[in-house]
Amino acid sequence: RAEAPLRSVGATIECRKKREQKGREKKATAVSTKMTTLVLDNGAYNAKIGYSHENVSVIPNCQFRSKTARLKTFTANQIDEIKDPSGLFYILPFQKVDFLDTNIIITEPYFNFTSIQESMNEILFEEYQFQAVLRVNDSGYSFTHIVPYCRSKKKKEAIIRQLHVMDETHVINQVKEDVCYVSQDFYGDMDIAKLKGEENTPREEMVLSGKYKSGEQILRLANERFAVPEILFNPSDIGIQEMGIPEAIVYSIQNLPEEMQPHFFKNIVLTGGNSLFPGFRDRVYSEVRCLTPTDYDVSVVLPENPITYAWEGGKLISENDDFEDMVVTREDYEENGHSVCEEKFDI
Repeated sequence: RAEAPLRSVGATIECRKKREQKGREKKATAVSTKMTTLVLDNGAYNAKIGYSHENVSVIPNCQFRSKTARLKTFTANQIDEIKDPSGLFYILPFQKVDFLDTNIIITEPYFNFTSIQESMNEILFEEYQFQAVLRVNDSGYSFTHIVPYCRSKKKKEAIIRQLHVMDETHVINQVKEDVCYVSQDFYGDMDIAKLKGEENTPREEMVLSGKYKSGEQILRLANERFAVPEILFNPSDIGIQEMGIPEAIVYSIQNLPEEMQPHFFKNIVLTGGNSLFPGFRDRVYSEVRCLTPTDYDVSVVLPENPITYAWEGGKLISENDDFEDMVVTREDYEENGHSVCEEKFDI
């Protein structure tokens, strides 16, 4: 007689467990199959956006205003409509997207301010009603980060962050992208840039498009072509007391346990727009090689498209079997608030 109530209680507990398990399975199914996933690499310069089953679109993540027509505002790829880009300047907002009934994977910087993280949660869950959210780390236009990963986990003790404060017009940015390159011998190239005539191989003239009263505007460049990117390798040249990128990579890896270091030196991956400078990958490799013990192998990989590389990574995450365990659902957020995001995303 005494065992009957116990069996009843046990059966009740077992039924409850089955209901909870079914609920979790139903919830996981809703996250992974019923809802499409939007992947947004929310860069400060370009936004890379697209559903995980589609191709990525790259658009300027900003608004433009013209110095000659300040009342007119252009957004994203409306820049293609502008006849005279010489007077444009950027307005870089914290962009938001308006997509309902989807999951979202969105990037944000390492060490993001708590207030910004909370605002992002509110925007994604409360204003736009996303069903599930995964916030992941990325770096780019405003920052450079050196971040070691091992078995999909970042090693916090070795993360290095470098700040870039950008104040560029559209034209200056185009000059940087079109004609700048990374020198493999800075002082040697500086000597060459002082020569006259055809011996001055860095010298180049760039014609700026647009309507001008005096015809075309020509910009003549010599050592500026490689002196600007040189700041990434020697920021102290302009009074910024930080390490250059190769030195920061080595310093980051040396903060890891010694037995892990050889594996990281031969698995260095470059991402972001700066890595597209001609000569960037070679310069990083040569300087890291010089700073690394000779018995370690060094490999520096430049992906086929470093600009969309982070987006492609987000797409792969959305297809991962463990995706539903990575996200915070709207139900989780409504029940636990910001704390569940802070715990799960560990930014």
